[in-house]
Amino acid sequence: MRIIFMGTPEFAVPSLEILLKNHYNVVAVVTAPDKPAGRNLQLASSEVKKKALEYGLPVLQPTNLKDPAFIEQLKSFQADIQIVIAFRMLPEIVWNMPPLGTFNLHASLLPAYRGAAPINWAIINGEKETGLTTFFLKHEIDTGDIILQQKEPIYSTDNVGTLYERLMSKGADLLLETVKLIETKNYTLQKQEDLGVVKHAPKIFKETCEINFQQNAEAVHNFVRGLSPYPAAWFMLQGKFCKVFQTTFLQTPHSATAGELQTDHKTYLHLATADGWLAIEELQLEGKKKMKIEEFLRGFRA
Repeated sequence: MRIIFMGTPEFAVPSLEILLKNHYNVVAVVTAPDKPAGRNLQLASSEVKKKALEYGLPVLQPTNLKDPAFIEQLKSFQADIQIVIAFRMLPEIVWNMPPLGTFNLHASLLPAYRGAAPINWAIINGEKETGLTTFFLKHEIDTGDIILQQKEPIYSTDNVGTLYERLMSKGADLLLETVKLIETKNYTLQKQEDLGVVKHAPKIFKETCEINFQQNAEAVHNFVRGLSPYPAAWFMLQGKFCKVFQTTFLQTPHSATAGELQTDHKTYLHLATADGWLAIEELQLEGKKKMKIEEFLRGFRA
């Protein structure tokens, strides 16, 4: 099978690597154009591009997926199948090109958490379980027929970083299993409509990440977990942005105003939510490094 692999971030790298280590014929890789990064704004390659170049694979970096020159270049590789992980929305002329279709690896149990940020929203919403799905692409995003699914628990100690790592690794295994099934034509597709309620996972912006202390303590705690370590939940503290990476919710009632702050200036910083105090364990004030709460309080005065 001639395979074209499409992806950009670190999440897609183990999947590309597992195909190559199992001697699959990846004929080209499509990824995002290089972008300025760092203080000097030097052009930086995507993680997928870096891995592709390690293996000497042809790399395509189109700015316009409908560009006739890109379409002709893609056709010239005569791929049997295309695989997509954490890439852009493809036009039909691209996803409908290979004879065996184009499939996607998505980090949720579809139809739950369709969209750009499934890992974040599953934790933010307090889910106890998520997973991975491989499915064939069609017109509407994340709606195609399912090939395989695998469940993964969300532990109370998880944040986006820890869950991302597990799903990234297990996703590569599920992708390899999917390729083998397609290769042997030994699979049965499932319609998403038969598998549960549709939930959405829209893209997250800085405004999305502001903490709402009018919610209860557990909801705010899950919100912090669902955005840690990146992009990070935040609130305004003494006129500066303060990112929060770790919290503990304290089920203790209070008569304080939501957002009110309480501290002993040594060991704890508590913020009032709708139904109890939330203990801040790790944070980063604008212009400062990330700190544990004890270190932060040595230089802070409420």
